[in-house]
Amino acid sequence: MAVLFVCVLSLSSLLFVRGSPLHLPKDNETTPVVIWHGMGDSCCNPLSMGAIKKMLEEQISGVYVVSLMIGKNVVEDTENGFFMDVNEQVAVACQTLARDPKLQRGYNAMGFSQGAQFLRGVAQRCPNPPMKTLVSVGGQHQGVYGLPKCPGESSKICDFIRKALNSGAYSDWVQKHLVQAQYWHDPLNDDLYKNHSLFLADINQERVLNETYKKNLQRLEKFVMVKFLQDSVVDPVDTEWFGFLKTGQAEETETLQESAIYKEDRLGLAAMDAIGKLVFLKTEGDHLQFSRQWFTENLLPFLRL
Repeated sequence: MAVLFVCVLSLSSLLFVRGSPLHLPKDNETTPVVIWHGMGDSCCNPLSMGAIKKMLEEQISGVYVVSLMIGKNVVEDTENGFFMDVNEQVAVACQTLARDPKLQRGYNAMGFSQGAQFLRGVAQRCPNPPMKTLVSVGGQHQGVYGLPKCPGESSKICDFIRKALNSGAYSDWVQKHLVQAQYWHDPLNDDLYKNHSLFLADINQERVLNETYKKNLQRLEKFVMVKFLQDSVVDPVDTEWFGFLKTGQAEETETLQESAIYKEDRLGLAAMDAIGKLVFLKTEGDHLQFSRQWFTENLLPFLRL
């Protein structure tokens, strides 16, 4: 299926505001960085992931950066962000990282939008090579309940996604073939969500408790979550800090700390929070809108560890 190429990130400030690179001492080994793009984007778009990769290489002397491509080329990578089973995507990513000799001593990871929860899936399922720090930039860790501004508003793909979700997000066909359905979280149909969500309900431990998932996530040194305060794409925005709508209604939200996931510590997040491993950052602006300066001051320190 041909994809109308859409750019999820608007990074003009990142691309055109340049400053002096931040160089690490020569005797300090640099941790590699793995990045994963969001919906409608690709690994190598020069206006988004290509620009992020280039900036990291400028800002961290000698860093090795992998921008994940799921597919044989950029077109496939973009299409797979809409239509490839997320569990298969995570498996492909795990295989790619495991085969890379430069990552075997560990790496830091940064995911953008849906790429953030996909990388969390990597952390929970594939501890080798070890992920050290996970930076989630606008990730939907409790899923979404709405698609208010699908990237590429005039795209036929966005219309198709809306119709498919409205007609039955938890039908077998939609779950298997539509990425966004696999992190669709309907608070009005909690049992339906838990029983039929192929990806999110599994990695959030909402069916059975997988102690391996919990153990692997707790191996992270830091789990950084970025929320965009004027986000018009992610609904509800609280999901970017692992919060969500309270079960049984679709108006009132709860924080991560108020949720059953935290109170029952299904993922080990409460234990991680208690020892300072969870970091909650916020910034003004719409989805994935930030300046080079904000990125440098707030996110780079976690990628230079």
